[in-house]
Formats: sequence, structure tokens, C-alpha cells
Amino acid sequence: MTMTAGITRATEGIEGISWNILGQIYVPKQLSDASMSWHATLPKGTFVPPHIHPTQDEFLYILDGCFDLWLDGAQQRAVPGDLVRLPMGVPHGIFNKSDTDIKCLFWVSPTRRLHDLFWALHNLGPNPNPAEVVAISAAHEVDFLPPEDEA
Repeated sequence: MTMTAGITRATEGIEGISWNILGQIYVPKQLSDASMSWHATLPKGTFVPPHIHPTQDEFLYILDGCFDLWLDGAQQRAVPGDLVRLPMGVPHGIFNKSDTDIKCLFWVSPTRRLHDLFWALHNLGPNPNPAEVVAISAAHEVDFLPPEDEA
């Protein structure tokens, strides 16, 4: 799949898609084999547990709010205007510990199986089994790390 020239409007996503991924809203903005981007809204108290993308580089551009991040074993914070760089193979977790929603633009390169993963997770519904989320993610090239007390 090749990227086409054009504009994805602020209030739109590709083909009207909006995924609910574990309580977070992801709206795809661009999709090709080389990369995929999506606008994300992470409500207060939500997070993406520590994980690794073994086949993709990932980026976050923070629009609104402050992220607490776990990057390769170190705690860090990202604020509006910051770009978070997550090279393939580097473990990371993303947490909204604030009192407000966080809005950001994510993108990955290459796309690999992430688009299919988001469809699979969206279809699990509002209260998925964590073991099922981990298994589906692993089948789509995203490897969640065990909790620290189990590592």
C-alpha cells in the first residue's frame, strides 16, 4: 500500500475510522507500508503497559497534556511540543497520571502489523481479558513485558 498525497482534516480519520483501544481513542490519519500515524486521546488514568516493538520505530508528538514515560528502564516526562523517540527493540511504557486527557500524534515506521492489531484490539470490547490482549499483541509484533514483580 502506497501513501497518497492529500490532507486528512483535523476532525477526520482514514475512512471515518475511530478505534477504542483499551479506553483510549485512536483515529488513524495516514497509512502506507512505510508508516502509519494516528491521533490519540488518552483519558486520565489510562496507560500503555511496558512493551517492545521489535520491528518498528515509534514516535509521539505531544499536543496537550503531560505523559509520564518509562523508557528503557528510566522514568521521563514529555510535555506539549516534545517529540518522544522510541527505537525498535527499546522497551517503553506510556502513562497518563495527570488529571486531564492527553492528546498526541503517534506514528510508526514501518507499519508492519500495527493497523491489524488495532482492529483486533478494538473488536475485543470494553473489558478484554489481559492475557488475550497480550497474546493478540504478540501475534502482531508488539511484545508486552511481564509486570516488574514477575520479571
